Amino acid sequence: MNEKKIKLAIRNPTSVRQKVHAAIRELLLSGKIKSGERIVETQLAKQIKTSRTPVREALHMLEMEGLIESIPRVGYQVKTLKWSEVEEICEIRVVTETLAAKWAMKRITPADFQAMEDNLVAAHKDVTGGNPRSFTQYDAEFHEILARIGGSQRLLELCQLLRRHMLLYRVESLYVPDSALRGIEGHWRIVEALKKQDEDQVSQAIREHLHQSKSDIHRYAFPESGKENPAVGTKNA
Repeated sequence: MNEKKIKLAIRNPTSVRQKVHAAIRELLLSGKIKSGERIVETQLAKQIKTSRTPVREALHMLEMEGLIESIPRVGYQVKTLKWSEVEEICEIRVVTETLAAKWAMKRITPADFQAMEDNLVAAHKDVTGGNPRSFTQYDAEFHEILARIGGSQRLLELCQLLRRHMLLYRVESLYVPDSALRGIEGHWRIVEALKKQDEDQVSQAIREHLHQSKSDIHRYAFPESGKENPAVGTKNA
């Protein structure tokens, strides 16, 4: 009886924590909590009908994901969008994801190709079926499949971290069908280059894909910035 109680006590908090994290994350990515807005734990806990402890734990996780930031003597607030950070993250992602793809080329199997292709087919079906928001998860899965194939846990974690930090900027564009479809097309080009075992084509496909992401971010997240929309092939792709 005691053992059974202990097991229940371990499982339940994990489930609650995950649900609270998912709920707050959706509030951020849906724009219901705006860029630069302060997050008040008590109000958030009341809004999603839970205690402050899982909210506090979820906010800490979201800070590590790069969606919010901690301000001394203030608490948490949604990160303010900065174009300079977009350029920086994209340039670093070109390097890390190209390396991951090159390592993957030495280990990739037919089953791996099938997993990536299944991802792209399902993503296209959902997006064209009226659910562009689903591309957020498909995009994450595609890049994680590729990084896992490379075999380096450290590189996988770094790629995941950079992608998460970019997510807040991309959310405006990822929810637009045309932008999501451009992302899927970019993924297909990466897969085709991998099949040819051509490092130069793989590098170019990844650079163009990430540059397209950056261009879409500029279009949807910084529409009034006055900054020229970067063209494909520029240095900061």
